[in-house]
Amino acid sequence: MQGLKRRVVYISLYEGIAIVAATAGLSLMSGQGAGHTGVLAVLASVIAVLWNLSFNALFERWESRQAVRGRSLRRRIAHAIGFEGGLVAFLVPAFAWWLDISLLEALVMDLGLVVFFLVYTFVFNWVFDAVFGLPASAAGAAQPA
Repeated sequence: MQGLKRRVVYISLYEGIAIVAATAGLSLMSGQGAGHTGVLAVLASVIAVLWNLSFNALFERWESRQAVRGRSLRRRIAHAIGFEGGLVAFLVPAFAWWLDISLLEALVMDLGLVVFFLVYTFVFNWVFDAVFGLPASAAGAAQPA
């Protein structure tokens, strides 16, 4: 599976699981009900989807120009850290606003989620690639620069 279809399936599965996990985590960390934190989890998911589309397009463009093909452990770790690091910059202000907490409190809360999501992103990508195959950017012959 390649292209837009791959991205839609990927994002739908990833974010569906993420909303459930984030709702539970935010509720536990903030002491607020799942209804309130569920709205925040959906907002975070929308932000994450937009970031996901942008980040993965850029990552795959970079990846397609690499001489070494495939997705090594090192490349998978770089992908997970890059995605989650960028997402922190978008989510901390949203958490602070919605939960009416300071940016520092929101950062600490988000870092708790980042630990979970770093592992989740890594495992999800590995399993997704195993089930659906590698994208053309990782499986095909190296493209001229």
